[in-house]
Amino acid sequence: MTTTPERRYADRLDEFAGRHPFVVDLVLVAALMGCATLGAMLTLPGAEPPDQDGTASCLLGVACLALLKHRSHPRLAVVVSAVCAAIVVAFGYLLTPLLLAPVMAALYWLAVLTDRRTTRAYGIATLVAVIVAAAISDSMEHVSLLLRTIGPFFWLLLPLAVGNMTGLRRAYLKAVQARAEHAERTREEEARLRVTEERMRIARELHDVVAHHMALANAQAGTAAHLALTNPEQTQKILTDLTGTTSSALRELKATLGLLRQNDDPDSAPLEPSPGLTRLPELVTACASAGVTVTVATEGDPQPLSPGVDLTAFRIVQEALTNVTKHATTEAACVRLVYSGSRLQITVTNDGPATTRALLNGSVESHGFGVMGMRERAQSIGGELSAGPRPEGGFEVATALPLQPHGAGQQEATA
Repeated sequence: MTTTPERRYADRLDEFAGRHPFVVDLVLVAALMGCATLGAMLTLPGAEPPDQDGTASCLLGVACLALLKHRSHPRLAVVVSAVCAAIVVAFGYLLTPLLLAPVMAALYWLAVLTDRRTTRAYGIATLVAVIVAAAISDSMEHVSLLLRTIGPFFWLLLPLAVGNMTGLRRAYLKAVQARAEHAERTREEEARLRVTEERMRIARELHDVVAHHMALANAQAGTAAHLALTNPEQTQKILTDLTGTTSSALRELKATLGLLRQNDDPDSAPLEPSPGLTRLPELVTACASAGVTVTVATEGDPQPLSPGVDLTAFRIVQEALTNVTKHATTEAACVRLVYSGSRLQITVTNDGPATTRALLNGSVESHGFGVMGMRERAQSIGGELSAGPRPEGGFEVATALPLQPHGAGQQEATA
């Protein structure tokens, strides 16, 4: 965007006026004093000037000096300048805009710095005072009373109108600036909110990946160490499964980190598809190698799921089975999938006894990252989730998910 030299000079002048307001006011007062002095020297052809030069000069000087307080006391500046102008006009000096320059400047600043009610009251009072002084003045005896009063009326009305327009423009610019600042704050808050949501989503995804595979790897390693001497063949099989578990963990971590580092380059390597319920057999096999037998039961006609719902369903089942592997005292779990209408109901249960550890699992995990992450995943696509100990023993995670996610949950779930 180009800037003209005039605009640059105006910006510099505004900047200087903001830094040195008293210097600017002093220059303006000096200029107004010069205008008033020149106006006091003007007379009509053939008329003699009033013999009040000293008094008029003092009054005009007082009126101009009062203008130095126009920023802090605009009403006082108007009163002093109006009284001085009325007295000078009553002395018989020719009524001209030059003579009224101080009071016109005071009225302008009054309109800019105060409200309309104050401007109207002081403006009318000033108009009446000056017009009355002009009516009784003998400087224009051969001029009709109408012409003697209509001139001051419009001369003093002009600064009031200009000042009012300036005040409206300043208020408009202030409102525009306030709206721009509000919009900027709103954009920043929205950006921070998006960043926070994205961090939570990434943390939830990494927790599901790392916690699941690390729990399986820990269980497999413990089982292998327990069977190392008594059952070498089973130990070898578990160690082979352990290698697959760690490879799967690395693969999913790579896919997640690849998503974070993905750019818009069309030549970048394609990302692996998000996991879904089609990987349930792989999940069941991994749990079996960790010593937990998982049974999967499906009711109703399986229906195609959107990628977001498919990922959410898999992560919830994965996290629920991870909790069974880490906390439950049973060696069996059941995953039940029910397709009913437009919703998919998933229930993951274990039939262990209602031991203190299982109850502790229910009370602690509900406030930890595991159940909290599952609940956030379900709610992000318009579903709901509950988790807690079963009355007959064990632990249960139940969720109901829509086949198609609602609103923005689609974007979060598929990411």
